[in-house]
Amino acid sequence: MKKLGILLLILLVILAVNVERIGRHYYPFPHQELVFHYAQLQQLDPYFVAAVIKTESNFRPGVESPKGALGLMQIMPETGRWISEQIGVDEFEPEVLNDVETNLMFGTWYLAHLYEEFGQDPILVLAAYNAGRGNVQAWLREDRWTGEARNLEQIPFPETRQFVRKVLFHYRIYNFLYR
Repeated sequence: MKKLGILLLILLVILAVNVERIGRHYYPFPHQELVFHYAQLQQLDPYFVAAVIKTESNFRPGVESPKGALGLMQIMPETGRWISEQIGVDEFEPEVLNDVETNLMFGTWYLAHLYEEFGQDPILVLAAYNAGRGNVQAWLREDRWTGEARNLEQIPFPETRQFVRKVLFHYRIYNFLYR
């Protein structure tokens, strides 16, 4: 029994010493330079962007969701087309969303646009990023959700509730490991 306690203590010390290395293994930050570049261009917190990417694609650039969202930041082709029109990119084709740099450029622009639209509130931004701007506006207008983090249970879409929670959780971890 005493040996087990000593082994457990040794294991805890090893974990404590290696928490950053272990944490970075499970929370990698590939494309860090590009994330920082586009986050800075849009005046976003790069760790917030990293948390969105971790939640959306786990940093897998060519991934496609069952609903058709593409790339690191899981942008729907229709949203990508709209973004391209807003930022003056000609001849949009959905497959460009699988390009890491294009996806980050579009995704960070869209997050910044949502921040502007939703009064700099990250909770509303995340909900709108996942469920769509129109849905969030309707939920707020119809008093279906207060828009506050403490009332996430009011969000009508379970997937959106989980998305907001996961991004906020990942954000705390990225701040801890990389700041």
